[in-house]
Amino acid sequence: MAGRDLRALFSTNDRSVQAAEAFTNRQTQWETVAAALTQHLQHVGAPGFDPEDLEAPRSHVLVFHGVGGIGKTTLSRTLEAALADAGHRPAQWGAPGWPADRILPVRIDLARSVGTDFEQIVLTIRAALTKVGRPLPAFDLALRRYWEANHPGEPLEEYLRRAGLGSRFGQALPQQMQSALADVAQALMLPGTIGSVVGQVTGVLIGALRERRQTVRALAGCARLADLLEAEPDLDALSFYPHLLAWELARLPEGKKVVPVILLDTFEDIGDRTRRDLERLIQRTVWLMPNAFWVITGRSRLQWADPALQGQLDYTGPTAWPGLPHTAVPAARTPTNAGAARQVLIGDFSPEDCDDYLARRLTRDGRPLIGEPIRQVVTARSHGLPLYLDLSVARFLELRRSGRTPQPADFDHDFPALVSRTLSDLTADERHVLRSVSLLDAFDVPLATRAAGLAHEGPAQRLTERPFVRDHPFGLWPFHLHGLIRSAVRNAEDTTDDRWTERDWQQAAQRAFTALGEQHQAAPGPDRLLLIAFLRQGLRLARDHRLNLGWLTPAAWTYVSDSVWEPLAPPETDTGAGLATAADALVELLSALARRQHEHRSRTVSRLTSVLDADLLPTELQEMALYYRAKALRDTGLAAQSRRDYQQVANQGGRLAPAARRGLAHAARLAGDFPTALAAAQNLGWEGRHQRVLGDLYWLQGQPERAAAAYLAGRTEAEQNGKAGEAAHSQALRAFAIALYDPDQATAEIDLAHQLLAGLNLRATTINVRRAELIRDAGSDGVDDQIATLRTELDIAGLASLTPAIELARAFHQAVLDDHTALHATLAQLRELTSDEDHAYFVDIAQFMADLPLDQVSGARWLDGEQLTRSRWRGLVITRQAHLQAGR
Repeated sequence: MAGRDLRALFSTNDRSVQAAEAFTNRQTQWETVAAALTQHLQHVGAPGFDPEDLEAPRSHVLVFHGVGGIGKTTLSRTLEAALADAGHRPAQWGAPGWPADRILPVRIDLARSVGTDFEQIVLTIRAALTKVGRPLPAFDLALRRYWEANHPGEPLEEYLRRAGLGSRFGQALPQQMQSALADVAQALMLPGTIGSVVGQVTGVLIGALRERRQTVRALAGCARLADLLEAEPDLDALSFYPHLLAWELARLPEGKKVVPVILLDTFEDIGDRTRRDLERLIQRTVWLMPNAFWVITGRSRLQWADPALQGQLDYTGPTAWPGLPHTAVPAARTPTNAGAARQVLIGDFSPEDCDDYLARRLTRDGRPLIGEPIRQVVTARSHGLPLYLDLSVARFLELRRSGRTPQPADFDHDFPALVSRTLSDLTADERHVLRSVSLLDAFDVPLATRAAGLAHEGPAQRLTERPFVRDHPFGLWPFHLHGLIRSAVRNAEDTTDDRWTERDWQQAAQRAFTALGEQHQAAPGPDRLLLIAFLRQGLRLARDHRLNLGWLTPAAWTYVSDSVWEPLAPPETDTGAGLATAADALVELLSALARRQHEHRSRTVSRLTSVLDADLLPTELQEMALYYRAKALRDTGLAAQSRRDYQQVANQGGRLAPAARRGLAHAARLAGDFPTALAAAQNLGWEGRHQRVLGDLYWLQGQPERAAAAYLAGRTEAEQNGKAGEAAHSQALRAFAIALYDPDQATAEIDLAHQLLAGLNLRATTINVRRAELIRDAGSDGVDDQIATLRTELDIAGLASLTPAIELARAFHQAVLDDHTALHATLAQLRELTSDEDHAYFVDIAQFMADLPLDQVSGARWLDGEQLTRSRWRGLVITRQAHLQAGR
């Protein structure tokens, strides 16, 4: 860590305390690059430089690292442009001291979103080198051999075009590679037809190299070429081919010589600190090309100099990389002559670097003065902002000066200085926009302008260019404030002359809320991602600032309409402290509905009851809470209470009345009154999910084919209405129905159900898919284990209403096996589970399956009578037994 922190040094009488300082500056980063590259050019131009030396320490890497969004990618791109064309160099950056035509910048983005793999990295470097205008035969021959072995039949030209390398560097690479192959074939005096086959050329060339024939003296100087050509042409071998590139670059004629400057951006995306497969290949490439200059940008320091990585990477330790183990050097304090330190911290710190910085900032006898518990709190609060770390260090010294021993709680703190320093170089309008958007999780320029109440977008646009505004170009709202800056602006004491009053904040919240509503109304078509984004921001604003619900009411209805239940960001309301506003109640309502996929249903009942008792919501939203409480009561097995709530919703005639009538039809089905349930289903329509209700009735009658057809019709209706959750639910039930009569077809239906559930959060539907798997596997080994696991999941979720269905699946399995002993135990379990009369007919069905006489009357009113229903269920078991026998 360079420099002395004089302010910290003069804050204490303790002369044993050592202090160091940090700062950042983009101009100095350019100076660092220029100095390091100049040093590199001198090194590779020296007479003693040998690109084939595999043991010499490497000093040809420069690393810029910092937290995401601080501008590393911008720096990487700007460096590429400045190195490629002096006209693109920022005005404040000084002119370099090397000939422009000697530098060849090559930037490679390693971001996961780009999908760059190791092959593409190697090809990008080679494609860039086509600018030297001549083949590089040693490398080109090895690469051609690798390509034909690993991409048979795939033209290199097509790959380059797909990867965007053709448009970026032209299509000279395939021609140069073919030319290299032809030249080698000619030197070996091979016939033209043989000379076009890379494998034959390679075999003859290896022999010639081993025999040191005069015909291949041009390539014989590459000592390891024969070994590389003999190696299996796999990805590991490819990572050693850059050695051939380094050799070829070194032997270019004077007028063609170039020094590649390879900029690897988003280095953190090649893996993490435990998975280093791609990093190992890249590091090997860097090591084997010592005459190239490498500029690496990523979120954390490069660890290659750490001896502990020996075995994970090929070349490790401070001897191998003398410039990398040095303490992080903040960019603004990097010496003009870059020296040995080749890791430069820019902008925000990563959490690891925050801790390292705080540990090294104040020391006594070489040990950290700031203890680890305090460092953890400061790191978490800082969001990686160096200024916050500086202020926390100053606070630490101030507390010591006052005679107190600093404690972690002392650093759960917002600094007013963050506000004043952030606002200091902003115009009045920009400060106004900044305060307004601090109310928002994310924003775009129009939203920021409307939230600020301005008539022109210029201030908002200029604000987005500030370093504390982060850019996520693929988000609905592409901008968000640095987390710490946002917290400070909202919560720290504002001592500036134009600070806002509480009324100013309230008015800004209302403007932002209204602007969100306008964007929500103008949003194109039904889009769940848009809806969730609007709800998250709108709910937080309405709750935190006690706003009227407004557009949140229709948005809430849209949210529940598809039963997808994405999590909503606002923290759950503290119901123990009471619900004070309609916004509080709506946050709690929607949170309870989303969380019921992860909580015991009794917890859902409790939360919805609190919402209903508070009576803060408009009538239609109270109806929503009542309806979903009815569903939760049914899931927990409280059928009578569930029917009471359903009946109340149905009587009100609101938008959930059809769904409530479906709930009542379900209640009739659960009680075994199948004719009543069938009659009700005829009048439900799509809104009441009539096809699903019919399917639920038909399979109980031993008619799974008819049920599967109804579920298919229900899925089709759901897809036509854009209801992904309902489509997934219908498909899960269809898979279950088909599993009863055709286990082979059921596998494809189960797979489809899983596909439709991808990205959805529907626990009960997922369990129905698992039930389909049980039925499909009935009669096979392992079913009992599946059932035990599923029973545990049901207990955790509080889905008691599904437990009898799982026991019925067990009964089907036991009937197929003719295991009457086990079946009698299951019948006893079913009687206990259905003692409240709901699902009592499951005992009848289990006895139908095994052709056992009914030992008690359930009172079920079968649609086609008991005898025909018994015959159908017994037939399904006999069919499964025959299926299993045929498969043996």
